[in-house]
Amino acid sequence: MTIKQIIPFGTLVIAVILAILAPSTEVTTVVDSNIDTGDTAWLLMAAALVLLMTPGLAFFYGGMVRKKNVISTMLQSFVCMGLITIIWVVFGFSLAFGDDIGGIIGDPSTFYMMKGMLGNATWPALPTIPIALFAMFQLKFAVITPALITGAFAERIKFNAYLIFITLFVIVIYAPLAHATWHPEGILAKMGVLDFAGGTVVHMSAGWAALASALYLGKRKEQEHTPSRISYVILGTGLLWFGWFGFNAGSAGGANELAASAFATTTTASAAAAMAWIFFDILKGKKPSAMGACIGAVVGLVAITPAAGFVTIPHSLIIGIVAAVISNILVIWRTKKGIDDTLDVFPCHGVGGMVGMLLTSVFAHSSVNSAVTTNGLFFGETNLFTAHLIALVGASAFAFFGALLLLKVTDMLAPLRVSEKDEVLGLDASQHDEEL
Repeated sequence: MTIKQIIPFGTLVIAVILAILAPSTEVTTVVDSNIDTGDTAWLLMAAALVLLMTPGLAFFYGGMVRKKNVISTMLQSFVCMGLITIIWVVFGFSLAFGDDIGGIIGDPSTFYMMKGMLGNATWPALPTIPIALFAMFQLKFAVITPALITGAFAERIKFNAYLIFITLFVIVIYAPLAHATWHPEGILAKMGVLDFAGGTVVHMSAGWAALASALYLGKRKEQEHTPSRISYVILGTGLLWFGWFGFNAGSAGGANELAASAFATTTTASAAAAMAWIFFDILKGKKPSAMGACIGAVVGLVAITPAAGFVTIPHSLIIGIVAAVISNILVIWRTKKGIDDTLDVFPCHGVGGMVGMLLTSVFAHSSVNSAVTTNGLFFGETNLFTAHLIALVGASAFAFFGALLLLKVTDMLAPLRVSEKDEVLGLDASQHDEEL
């Protein structure tokens, strides 16, 4: 038995010891609590829908890779539901939503080991649902974000190194971005940046980390790319689209008019993007494909995520179409540049997130959501657009260069790439002793 074999299980032993030392049995009682059963019921459902997105992503990515890497690719998504949950419960939620430290991170002791989750306490911005539910809802966002990155280094990363990288990513990149954007005292929140459900926090951070990963790990030895199961891709798209209603409509914080509006804009943007991808392919002389329709639908979902609760339904139509065309063009650019982002995570999630973020600042209007204090550029006001431009540059640089640093640190702790022999054999067999 080696130290490398002992450390993974040893971390679970430490978690057990921490749970014994900090059982978090204190009950918080708030006078005149406003917890609403309807809002609570919807958020319970929304949290479950968002969790479903991660298995959906596993099918989406798993169908795109070669047969010898399907299991490993799907497991890279699935395992996030285990590992990230443990981190979140111990101190991750505190880093993202704990007491503010400098506008960039939360105090890790605020909700350490889910302290304060019993009773009728609430998160200030969502006063009608228990804080424990808010913590679990936000957990699902933290789970899927590192899973999104996996498409960039699919078919060539060691599983143990991957676990180290996503641990570091959630702590060093995701949690600070979530705090800066969604905590009332966060630096981006104070700038007036609007991110309804994760365009900056989830998709831009994952997209830029994906580009950094593709550049750092380099190209696969075998450049052929034959999807193993397009039917998996279609199934995964359906699960993602279904789960995304929890992602976006759930971010309204309750069963209310805003949730209905976000539900509608999510539907419209995804549908428009799916058709835009197909029709743009036809315009380029290609045949319409199931893969194209699925990728387009997901790009539309990505792009509407930051805007879902801030823009009208007609404007969501524009966001979906524009995002699909731009992402389609970026896929072509990525291919010409020879960057081996295996499943085009940066062109679809990174670029889709950035397009959505900017178009939020173009089309946001206070008639949709009173949280919009400055209307978008389309309505003749410039402050929101300027704030989003600044935030886009800052968040992009933080995610990209931060990911490069974490990749280097991970590589020093455990080599990231599998050997050429293992890569040719396939990760299912070489990393997991399993095969389809």
